[in-house]
Amino acid sequence: MITNSAASAPAESIVHPTTIIESVRLSSYLGARVILASETFQQTGSFKFRAAYHVASSVTQRLLITATSGNFGQALAYACALKGKSCIIVMPSTAARVKIDAVREYGGRVELIDTRVISRKEKIAALAAAHPDAYIASSADDLLVIAGNSSLGRELSVFAALLDYIIVPIGGGGLASGIIVGLRQSGANTHVIAAEPQLANDAAQSLRAGRIVSLDAEPQTIADGARVLSIGKYNWKILQHGLEGVIEVPENRIADAVRLLFTRANLKVEPTGALGVAAVLSQPERFQHRTVCCVISGGNVDPASYAKLITDDRNVSVYPVKDY
Repeated sequence: MITNSAASAPAESIVHPTTIIESVRLSSYLGARVILASETFQQTGSFKFRAAYHVASSVTQRLLITATSGNFGQALAYACALKGKSCIIVMPSTAARVKIDAVREYGGRVELIDTRVISRKEKIAALAAAHPDAYIASSADDLLVIAGNSSLGRELSVFAALLDYIIVPIGGGGLASGIIVGLRQSGANTHVIAAEPQLANDAAQSLRAGRIVSLDAEPQTIADGARVLSIGKYNWKILQHGLEGVIEVPENRIADAVRLLFTRANLKVEPTGALGVAAVLSQPERFQHRTVCCVISGGNVDPASYAKLITDDRNVSVYPVKDY
C-alpha cells in the first residue's frame, strides 16, 4: 500500500502536499497499477500555486505581470494577495470563465485578449513598457517556477522505487522540468514521460528535432493548460535529457480520461490534468502490468464544459476492461 508520507511536511507550510490516490477500479480498467498524484486539492486547485507562491515570495517587486490560460493566473493572484502584492494577469478571451472569475476573486486584474489579434507575448511587452518596475513572471519558463514545482518532484521521490513511470502533463514544461529537478535532488531515477495533446505537440516535435520547435498559432485543444506555442528555454535544458519521451494524445482520449477519473476514481479533473491517464489510454501495451504515477495537475474546469465531458458519451472510445 502506498501512503502519502508527504503529509509529514511542516504544518505551517502554505503549499499543500500532493494527494496520493490508488484507484483499484481505474487500475483494473487500464490494465496497469495506476497511482494518482492529484494537485486538485492544492491551494487554488492546481500545481501552479507551488510555483506562484515561490515567485511572489522570492522577488522584491510589488507588481507582478504574467500571461496564462488561467491556473497560474489565479495562483499568482492568491500568492500576491498573501504577500501584500498586486498582479496583472493576461488571459485569452477563450479561457474558462471559472478561471477568469477566480483571478478576479483573488484580487488580480485581468486583461483579456483575442489571441487571433494580439499574442500573449505582445500584450505582455506592452504592459512591461507601461510598468517598468514590475516583475514579468512566466507561468512556465522561469527558474523560480521550476524551483517551486520541484517540491512536487521531491514528494514523489518517496515512492520512486515503487514506480516504473511518472507521467506528467506538459504545456510550457514548468511542471515536468520541476518534477525532474526535484527527483534528481532526491537521488531518484524514475522514468519521466510527458503527455501532451496531439493538437499542441510542440514538445514531441522538439524532442524529435533536438531543438525547441514552436507552433505557428495557439492550439485549440480542450486541454487549455497546454495551449502554448513552445516549451520554455529554461525548461528545454532540463527536458531534452530528463524526459524519456512525450506521448501525443488525441482529443477523444483526453475526454475519455476526464470521464474515467470521474467515474472510476471519483475525482474532478480538468482536461489538462487528465493527460497522464489519457496517455495510458493511448498506449495501453506500453504500460500494461506496470506501476504508473499519473500527475493530475489541476481540477479547475468550467462547470458546463465539465458536465458535457462526463455525460456526452457519443464519442467515447471503446476500451477493454483489463485486470492488472
